[in-house]
Amino acid sequence: MVLPQQRWQIFSPQPDLSREIADSTGLSPIIAQVLLNRGINTTEAAKVFLDPELEDLPDPKQEFPDLIKSIDRIELAIKNGDRVNICGDYDVDGMTSTALLIRTLRLLGGNVEYEIPNRKKDGYGINKTIVKACHDRGVKLIITVDNGIKAYDAIAFAKSLNISVIITDHHDIPKEISEIPPATAILNPKYQVDPNSPYASIAGVGVAYVLALELSDRFGKRSELENPLLELFTLGTIADLASLTGINRRLVKKGLRLLSQSKVIGIIALINETGIAKDKQTGMKPEAIGFGLGPRINAIGRIGNPQVIIDLLTCEEMGEAIALAQECEATNRKRKKLCTDIEEEAIAYMTQKKSEGFDITQERVLVIVDREVQNALTSFKNKKTKSTSPEENDLSKSKGWDHGVIGIVASRLVERYGAPVFIGSYEDAHSEDLGTDCQEANHQGATIRFSVRGIPEFHVSDSLEYEYIKSIRNKGGGHKAAGGFTLPAENIEKLRSGLREFADRENILPSHISPLINVDVLADLSDISMTMLQACDRLQPCGLGNPDPVFYSENVRVLAQQTRGKDKVKHLSLTLDTGNGEKLKAIAWRWGEYCPVPDYVDIAYKLRANQWQDTTSVELEVVGIREATGTAMKSSQNLPKQLQLQYNPAPIITKFPQWQKLSEAPRPLPRPLLLYGCDRPADKFQGDVDCDRPQRGRGYQAIVLWSMPPSFTHLQWLIAIAKPDYIYLGSHIPSVPSIDQFRAQVQSLDLENIKILNLLDLAQQWWIAPSAIVSALRELNYICDFPPTLPLDGELLRMQKWYGIAINKIAVILADQK
Repeated sequence: MVLPQQRWQIFSPQPDLSREIADSTGLSPIIAQVLLNRGINTTEAAKVFLDPELEDLPDPKQEFPDLIKSIDRIELAIKNGDRVNICGDYDVDGMTSTALLIRTLRLLGGNVEYEIPNRKKDGYGINKTIVKACHDRGVKLIITVDNGIKAYDAIAFAKSLNISVIITDHHDIPKEISEIPPATAILNPKYQVDPNSPYASIAGVGVAYVLALELSDRFGKRSELENPLLELFTLGTIADLASLTGINRRLVKKGLRLLSQSKVIGIIALINETGIAKDKQTGMKPEAIGFGLGPRINAIGRIGNPQVIIDLLTCEEMGEAIALAQECEATNRKRKKLCTDIEEEAIAYMTQKKSEGFDITQERVLVIVDREVQNALTSFKNKKTKSTSPEENDLSKSKGWDHGVIGIVASRLVERYGAPVFIGSYEDAHSEDLGTDCQEANHQGATIRFSVRGIPEFHVSDSLEYEYIKSIRNKGGGHKAAGGFTLPAENIEKLRSGLREFADRENILPSHISPLINVDVLADLSDISMTMLQACDRLQPCGLGNPDPVFYSENVRVLAQQTRGKDKVKHLSLTLDTGNGEKLKAIAWRWGEYCPVPDYVDIAYKLRANQWQDTTSVELEVVGIREATGTAMKSSQNLPKQLQLQYNPAPIITKFPQWQKLSEAPRPLPRPLLLYGCDRPADKFQGDVDCDRPQRGRGYQAIVLWSMPPSFTHLQWLIAIAKPDYIYLGSHIPSVPSIDQFRAQVQSLDLENIKILNLLDLAQQWWIAPSAIVSALRELNYICDFPPTLPLDGELLRMQKWYGIAINKIAVILADQK
């Protein structure tokens, strides 16, 4: 049986403090512990968290220095009848922001139009082409939403044409003041706003909402606009995965109540079309937006025409809204199929690569490109079928991956493999004239567009700004968790190399490469009830920054299991024993491949309401599963054991040799010569040559290191004893075993009958660093008198880096020993 490879990070319980918070809020201690895990560690903070309206909000005009200036300029444009253009973005944040400002300006009597760049043709944000078109139409004022803060050239061009520009954005501002666009006004929570302000976490739609609400105040129309604007704010904030903390939490909590009884025609039509109308009965939650409305809106931005969403969210006729909502649904079905097809190709490719020895835990970053994948799968298929038919092999019939959806697939691959994912699609991927031998030929002049998703230990934006990677890529950017960029296709291997260097620099370990599950608190399945679910609901709205509580239970008995799902993606359905004679249903999305699981398991899960006819019951959504640990018995084998090691430190080096690459060394090599290294040749060097161990007292002219020794200590011993004038370093890199292989190797030792373990001898015999051997022994609960070691995966990674160390670095390290 195979279970998903995951790493569980379980919060430490704080029983005294959780009881104190529980007493003051009426929560149970287990739910109070969840609050502590979210950083809510005082009774006062807990009360405000549960009821955000208790906290006074500052006036946004005091928080945003350019807000009054923005309102003044828009008021002037409305009174003068000037043409105003809203320049939006094609993602859900940009589209909802655009619709929000259009509704506002129309109601206030503005002459408003909008422009959204084409995802594939224009890319992100305002540009000179858009500005020129606005000028040609007589536009006097441009308002950017969810973009603009880095569009210096376009906005400077607008200024030269006497077009005013108000930037509303939430992205990071340029590092240099000289790069900040010369706009009439800038509204951005990262620009001249206190980082501790409750407005600091708002998304693009939040900035637009603040502007629209204050503008409606100026015109005395707040009562007419407040509720529909809040609905759009809520929709955009949740669907854009903005942090549900601070003012976002306060407004979204109120906005969800409005969405349940929405008065916005387009939102009503979309709710009815998606089938989440039933959620109005149990209370609308962010997941209904995130998995119901959000994907339909995003699908249009990714592979459709954003005008559909703008029209949907601003229309006033139900018939028109229904037709537009149906178009959203149809586009989303197409998007889902594209994602499924790409994901299947990527998984098949990874399965094939794994069978050929590829280890993602050693690579640490997954770089996957459509044409490479399709070529490899075609080649593999042909080998299996021995087909040589040009019709079957013609790669021109393979469709490249759609740029608009590869980011979604990247997120799924991160969930599956637990590694940072750089997924790319050739920008000419839909060309009709690609030949069968295109893999090499089309590198020349071709461009790959990448979408990136990270893991907690891997900062995406930092990786893209890493000097070497920045030098080989084209435009791009991102934030900690996600990003995007374009790359000349001929630099694909340079990208892989650069990402390995970055992963080394950031100390990304093989143990980091598995999906991370943050687990809140231990719970007994017998305590799971509708009451507990209702207590969880008091923590809503949940999402980024305030995730749903994740409970775990140990040694759970699986009574029944099966796979569910009509399409290719199967889900794992479980029936669990609560331990008190009751049963609980559980579902693990997209985990059908793990069926069957063992009869007893540990599970991590969220609580969900399951509605069937007129009955609502609790169901578990399983997010983590591992072998049962609840019945593990302590035995004498688990007790710490002492192991005596023989590990002699190297003598002091009295003569420091000159280093040179073997490939560049003068011929013939000086004698006497010591040949040393992993897999060193037996008969390549003739004459006065010793192998492996230097003879004491013999003066060696040179050492040929066929490979690096197993450790720096071994190198010190060699130099101290051999006293060579020269060391010639070869290019052979010893192979490093996987963690499982090495653990098995250490466990094969008859440790119970070894009185003294000669660590240096064993290390040279296995060509494994002594510190890696000790790390494995410590995993087996052996007490070793040896300096501190990294976890085993870290030691193996350090050893791999040692074997490939640059020759100039060795000389520097040795010089420090003088």
